[in-house]
Amino acid sequence: MRAKEYNVVLPENICRIINEKGMKQGAVAERAGYSKQQLSDMINGRRIIKPCDILALANVLGVTVGDLFKISKSKERR
Repeated sequence: MRAKEYNVVLPENICRIINEKGMKQGAVAERAGYSKQQLSDMINGRRIIKPCDILALANVLGVTVGDLFKISKSKERR
């Protein structure tokens, strides 16, 4: 796996978990202390997701930080 592919794992997992839990991005953003635009920018690569952001999002989503960084089996094989 290339470095570029690792960089998309976090935003992809955030979106996947939000969808799996039936949450709205706006609600997640608000609970984590961000505007909808700030969360959108993080997910779409326009803003760096810092360690403090990762902790806040994991807390709001009810997952571990490790869950946000999990790589799917299909991506491991590439």
